[in-house]
Amino acid sequence: MSKEQNIQYKLVRCKINGVMKETMVDVRASLTDMLRGEYQLNSVKKGCEVGECGACNVLIDGECYNSCIYLAVWADGKEIRTVEGLMGENGELSDIQQAFIDEAAVQCGFCTPGIIMSAVEILESGKEYTREELRKLLSGHLCRCTGYENILNAVEKTMQKRLKKEL
Repeated sequence: MSKEQNIQYKLVRCKINGVMKETMVDVRASLTDMLRGEYQLNSVKKGCEVGECGACNVLIDGECYNSCIYLAVWADGKEIRTVEGLMGENGELSDIQQAFIDEAAVQCGFCTPGIIMSAVEILESGKEYTREELRKLLSGHLCRCTGYENILNAVEKTMQKRLKKEL
């Protein structure tokens, strides 16, 4: 039996950025591979591929996960959100995306989508966090070229605006 004959596939049905999708996936494929390969959602970056850098973060049923270590078959029946799903109907940026621009929290941009998805989870909790708590909540991300302070500024200011407080 050849290697190709040994591969098993499974049908995965899930909602991606608000749209029901279904595709056959190799049972060994990561969610990163499915999102990038099948749906061309290239905001989901292949960084370390071992769940350490956060570049592949997506929301699954509202909770942030490293999609590189999450099997695509586990997404069956789930709701998945990527940065592409944050844009408004006319392509306008979400408040957190705009805050990253306003606060110069982006340099090369490779890690940015994963950090933004973590920020979305934080912001959608509706809780107010201290700067130190935000730092800890965002600590699962590795960025090689920007200062983390600008990222913290963007998340903190967006949190405050959503909570209707001024800094």
